Amino acid sequence: MAAVSKTRNMIEGFVRDGSFKWLLKTRSPFHEEFEEMKMSPSAERNWIDELSPLANIVVRRCSKILDIPTTQLQENFNEEAPDVIKVPSRYARNFLEYSCFRALTLSTQTSGYMEDKKFRRLTFDMMLAWEVPDAASQPSIDIDEDATVGIEAFSRIAPAVPIIADVIISDYIFEFLTASTGGRLQFSTFEKYLIGLERAVRKLKTQSESSHLSSQRSGRGERILEMDSAVTTQPVLQHVGISTWPGRLTLTDHAMYFETFRVVLYDKPTVYELADDLRQFVKPELTGPWGTRLFDKAFLYKSVLLSEPIVMELPELKGHARRDYWLAIIREILYAHRFIRKFQITGVERDETLLKAVFGILRLQALRDMTSAIPLSFEAALMFNACDQLPGGDQILETIATRSTDRELDRSSDPKAASGMYSISASTMASSLGVVFGTSSSVPKESGITFGDISVGELTPLEKAVKESRSSYKMVANAQATVDGVKIEGIDTNLAVMKELLFPVTELGNRLVKVFYWEEPVMSLAFCLVSTYVIYRGWVSYALAMVLAFVALFIMVTRYCSRGRPVDEFKVIAPPPMNTMEQLLAVQNAISQAEELIQDGNIILLKLRGLLLSIFPQASDRFAVALGIIAVFVAFVPMRVMILLAFLEEFTKYSPMRRSSTERWYRRMREWWFSIPAAPVVIEKLIEDKKKK
Repeated sequence: MAAVSKTRNMIEGFVRDGSFKWLLKTRSPFHEEFEEMKMSPSAERNWIDELSPLANIVVRRCSKILDIPTTQLQENFNEEAPDVIKVPSRYARNFLEYSCFRALTLSTQTSGYMEDKKFRRLTFDMMLAWEVPDAASQPSIDIDEDATVGIEAFSRIAPAVPIIADVIISDYIFEFLTASTGGRLQFSTFEKYLIGLERAVRKLKTQSESSHLSSQRSGRGERILEMDSAVTTQPVLQHVGISTWPGRLTLTDHAMYFETFRVVLYDKPTVYELADDLRQFVKPELTGPWGTRLFDKAFLYKSVLLSEPIVMELPELKGHARRDYWLAIIREILYAHRFIRKFQITGVERDETLLKAVFGILRLQALRDMTSAIPLSFEAALMFNACDQLPGGDQILETIATRSTDRELDRSSDPKAASGMYSISASTMASSLGVVFGTSSSVPKESGITFGDISVGELTPLEKAVKESRSSYKMVANAQATVDGVKIEGIDTNLAVMKELLFPVTELGNRLVKVFYWEEPVMSLAFCLVSTYVIYRGWVSYALAMVLAFVALFIMVTRYCSRGRPVDEFKVIAPPPMNTMEQLLAVQNAISQAEELIQDGNIILLKLRGLLLSIFPQASDRFAVALGIIAVFVAFVPMRVMILLAFLEEFTKYSPMRRSSTERWYRRMREWWFSIPAAPVVIEKLIEDKKKK
């Protein structure tokens, strides 16, 4: 009774001395609840000393949803949670997460919860309470309609509802939503995002329940995720060879369909499979009239079932966002099925994996309808696309696969195991939204303290993998920013920069050439004697190790000496400016030189072909005899001696004693090489006979 009286006096004291004025100065969403708590005879059951006032309000709402007293909810947490997450310093936030996750699990099993404004407000208030969970926390914001939350709170609460966010891309969603509000999320923005999600779900349900493509989709229970050019004023153009046809493009969770538009109706749809292993790929493509490559508004699809790739063009007046959006969502479905095949995911977990991809596309559709200070990156907003780009994305996918396998084993071994704490199933959530996916009729509930891809009070292996990957991604992004900053326009300027960067290498090369050609006999003789001794004693590996160690020591000494000093900029003297004609002539000259190099390479290959196939017997006989002598030499001479002899042969051939004989030998070799005819070549033009419809 003393504790009850103390709690009641505490609440009355908060109201009497104005401690709640920061909440009561406006008619906030918490006003009536505080009034109710003050007047309720069971106030002691609605207040937990370890929690802040805001956290107490949120936990009280959770207990009402769960239909159990707050004290009972706390007792359940104390019984089920391990000791490591019940330490005093973390108790308040962990208990708050436990209460929120359980309430969200039950709330999302109610049909039409996305349309309920109370659900939207509750989810946002959970984030607010997460930032000030314990009684010692001092609120840093006014809890009113203008209250905002940070990225950590969003990343902990939002992924508990899989359709709102995902662990992998939650950070990007938050950054997009808060780009114009200083990195803090407002309720108005969050609510607008959820309204867009609800609208996307309603669109998905309407499209999937229509008769469109019903005969093709019925076998696998496919759902239509997106359609383009439902009206004929903005058709999608399909290019096959030299033929072009306008039509309608449709994407499901298993395939892509294209229907050619006729005068009134559409032709029978052509199916482009994404679920089966057909070595498919999609990539951006350029299109234009008469085969020219001018407009970057299309994507190419290729599989083993097609004799030639097909190109889908999505015209728009400016930019290529329409194409980029379709390319991203098609790849998301394609990557999801590759993931399923690679890790052999079946049953319920297969449906869950596809739903993650579907939910990602729904989130992307909601984000497209919103305005932001930054452009929307379609790949960054989709889970499998993001894993394809993030450093360590393969490790993230392996973590997901391991977790899926473990859950499937848990279901098969003990499908009824439960501790009263269930994770939110994506399939169950889809059912509550009025959409059923896959072939699984029921989804067993999971046991344990894990909710979806997040866990109360600690980071799951998936969260750790994502955190490490994003840390690496920031380093890569910063490095790429420096790369973009030093890119220079102009061939002449880039050549000047390269020449200056390679100056130490060219200087070293010039010194080695002088040594090789015995322009400094004393230096050349010393180098020859030292190298011969090193090769004879078998110390080549040690010499190479010494060179590498010297480079490493140089780097460490340089780093130590330059500690705290700014990096010196690399200065290059700009060459005289070139006009457009001079630049074109320089490019033409470079192309001509490259063409000559390719021609010389082809001549060498054709002569070798003639020698190997004995097209010219006299030259081939000499070549075969030379190869036989070399083979005997390689077979009977030790490798160390052979390397030593090869080094002495190459290094001393321009010494004063051997220069004249070397020049005579090279002249004979050139004469012999020039006497070998090239193998004949016939160039045939390929005549393509393409059908025109």
